[in-house]
Amino acid sequence: MNVAVYCSSRANLPDEVVDIARQLGHWLGSHGHTLVYGGVNAGLMHVVAEATHRSGGHVTGVITRGFAHRADSLVNNMVLTDDLNERKSRMIALADAFVVLPGGIGTIDEWFSTLSQLVVNQDSARGMIIVNYNHMYDAAWQQLRDTAASPYADDSCLRFVTNVTDAASMLKELENI
Repeated sequence: MNVAVYCSSRANLPDEVVDIARQLGHWLGSHGHTLVYGGVNAGLMHVVAEATHRSGGHVTGVITRGFAHRADSLVNNMVLTDDLNERKSRMIALADAFVVLPGGIGTIDEWFSTLSQLVVNQDSARGMIIVNYNHMYDAAWQQLRDTAASPYADDSCLRFVTNVTDAASMLKELENI
C-alpha cells in the first residue's frame, strides 16, 4: 500500500507529535508499505521518512523543483514537479491512503485538496486519517462538519475521512484500510 503523509517540515516540534510520526513510519516500513511524502529533509517529513526507511519500507518523495535542494537523501524514488498543484496531484495519484499529521497551511491545503478529489470522484476505497493531535485540527474538523450539514454540501464528505487523536488510533485505522 502507498500511503501519502501530509505534515509539517518545521523543526523543534513537541516530542509527542514526533513520536506519532516515528510510529507511523515504523508501521509503514515494518508492514512493507511505501511512504509518499513531500520529500524534504526537515521536520515531521524527515522523521516519518527516516522511520519508514529504517523499518524496511520504500520512500517516495514528491517535491517541487524549487525545493529540490532540500530533498531528503533517504528517498528511494524522487518525483520532481514544477509547482505545488502538480505535487499534490502526483501525491494523490500515487497514494492508496492518506494520513494528515500536524502541519501548517500547506498541510491543511493538502488535506482539503485531497478530500475534494476523493469526494468528487466518489473514491471511498482510499481512506484518509486526520491525526488531530492536541486538538490541532478541531476548528478545521468543525468547519468540515458544518459544511457537510449546510445546504451547500452534503454529508458524504465525512465518510471519506476519520478523525483520530493519537498514534494507537491512527495505526488501528490504517489496519482497516
